[in-house]
Amino acid sequence: MTKLELTQALSEELSLPPATGSGIVNTIINAMAETLAKGENIEIRGFGSITVKHYDSYTGRNPKTGVKTEIKAKKLPFFKVGKELKEAVNAGRK
Repeated sequence: MTKLELTQALSEELSLPPATGSGIVNTIINAMAETLAKGENIEIRGFGSITVKHYDSYTGRNPKTGVKTEIKAKKLPFFKVGKELKEAVNAGRK
């Protein structure tokens, strides 16, 4: 599902104009991005949680040339699926 498809589904489900549905979806996505940028976690019961994991710097190697290079420390979002979503996917239902 794309962002556009999500917007259309929201608009149809709630009988909203497409512009309003788009605004709602954008607000939710922006709020989630800002929360993760602050290093905070997101938990949506029944769906899953998104946490920010910190990865330390390390020495990597270019597989083509073999040259060693320093990889900087970084933070990446990590999604952990919720129990209800996992069961729904395994059952093949909506």
